[in-house]
Amino acid sequence: MVTADLNKIELTEFTAPENPGQRCKAAFPLLGFMGSKKSAAVYVELDPGEELGSHTDSAEETLIVLEGRIEAKVGEETTVASKGGLVLVPEMIEHNFRNIGKEKAKVLGFFGGANNIVATFENTWLPTNSNMVDTSVIED
Repeated sequence: MVTADLNKIELTEFTAPENPGQRCKAAFPLLGFMGSKKSAAVYVELDPGEELGSHTDSAEETLIVLEGRIEAKVGEETTVASKGGLVLVPEMIEHNFRNIGKEKAKVLGFFGGANNIVATFENTWLPTNSNMVDTSVIED
């Protein structure tokens, strides 16, 4: 059995020097090296006004808003989602979400059909100095 407690996972802080509003704390609580075969999950926290940044993912993703309120842009469409809201992001479609509320936003993303995901961002992230996140190289 593979389990994760979102209240206890260690988050990494990411910032994008090219866009000061692009910052988050994030972790992958479910990936292939942990035992998943056909799915993965990412957990993201955004303070008010912060955004994840425009990017594409190599697999379809379902975003679940656990806390707060976000504006999600998927392709040419934009919506607002609050606690309990779901947003479907097709694979390789550019998307972004930002916290438009007054409290921290907590979002869980589930990727179906793959346990190794490649996300390609418009801007470079620190501390990785890359605009790509490849979960196949993430290890415990």
